[in-house]
Amino acid sequence: MDIPNLSQNPTVPTITETPPKINKNSKTIFFIIIVLAIVSGFWASRFWPLNKSNDGLVGEINKKDIISVDQITNEEDLEIGKYYGNTAKIFKDSATGTIEKGSINGEGTHILNREGGNSQRASLTSSVVDLDLFIGKKVEIRGETNFSTKTSWLLDVGVIKILE
Repeated sequence: MDIPNLSQNPTVPTITETPPKINKNSKTIFFIIIVLAIVSGFWASRFWPLNKSNDGLVGEINKKDIISVDQITNEEDLEIGKYYGNTAKIFKDSATGTIEKGSINGEGTHILNREGGNSQRASLTSSVVDLDLFIGKKVEIRGETNFSTKTSWLLDVGVIKILE
């Protein structure tokens, strides 16, 4: 069944409105506002940072647990649970294990033996802490990873905490 077209000349509605055009001045003003917002945001973050504390480890430990490396002269002066080293600096890398004298493939002055066997060992160096004082002790160390082609992990120790 067909539906007949009742009108002889069908009309198609036309849209006579045109969308508003953005003139060149408004594009320029918009661009200037964006640039000013980025620049002022950058400089505001420099003058008023969100986090003003740069306490390193001090923010997460008691100040009484920090012992200066200069105060340590022999192994008898070491205490369990105390921090030794540069506690004012923030170190991003950490590991736990037992320190022994030696190097891995000639890299480092000491070795950190971690759980998991020989593949988990790390070569250690330190310009802050005398690692000889900590030989045979289970420690948590924090430091900075250095590039090495001879060992899988070369860590410059900045802070040591004796665990056992």
